[in-house]
Amino acid sequence: MCAQAQVDEGPLVHRDQAAGVLTLTLNRGERFNPLSSAMIAEIAAELRAIADDASVRVVILAAGGKGFCAGHDLKEMRAHAGDKAWQRDLFDRCGQMMTSLTRLPQPVIARVHGIATAAGCQLVSMCDLAVAADSATFALPGINIGVFCSTPAVGVARNVGRKRAMEMLLTGEMIDAHTALAWGLVNRVVAAAALDDEIRRFTDIILARSPATIRLGKQAFYQQIERPLEDAYGITSETMACNLLLDDAAEGMDAFLARRPAVWQGR
Repeated sequence: MCAQAQVDEGPLVHRDQAAGVLTLTLNRGERFNPLSSAMIAEIAAELRAIADDASVRVVILAAGGKGFCAGHDLKEMRAHAGDKAWQRDLFDRCGQMMTSLTRLPQPVIARVHGIATAAGCQLVSMCDLAVAADSATFALPGINIGVFCSTPAVGVARNVGRKRAMEMLLTGEMIDAHTALAWGLVNRVVAAAALDDEIRRFTDIILARSPATIRLGKQAFYQQIERPLEDAYGITSETMACNLLLDDAAEGMDAFLARRPAVWQGR
């Protein structure tokens, strides 16, 4: 009992920032970082703080321990068995936290070093980019315990397509990292030892781009992606017009024409 209490000491989410890159690390690795109500609240609070922080240019979502995230905390959920209001509130707040990843002005990269299942797989799907170790595995295994992974399916189905999402939902079977790559759930798969180097390659590219342009473009991307075609073009046409009014757009085009490096000004 004492040993478990000692293991659980410390923040639920570690925060580490250097040179414009903020890493949030889920810090309950001994339990595969379950998305308890407290963990969801902590992640949500961190994301709210990041949104207005001009010093943060890119966010890495990582996890401690052997796995990335095994989903919701089943013990906590069982402790509230029969309480529909509590259950609904949990999933509502989790959905709000997941959605806030897409609303964050900064790009978010999932660092997936191990297992990511149920809401943990959902968490990967809601990040803008995902890099996985070749040892990582993914699943929507709720069906195995009588719980269809309906909320995790929201993000996953928007990454992998309907037939593949339904395969994951109906079988509950694990897919390996290379299958996740082929299906579109992650962007890159590398050896575990190369995971941080591959993520750094992405962060270096993002840091070299205009933060104001990225902020505007990310917002428009998620606004248009689920809209009908004409609405999507309406949203993105307005965004492009606004983008061209940015000082960074003028600087970028002038720099390209003059064959010199751009010096970005705006956030």
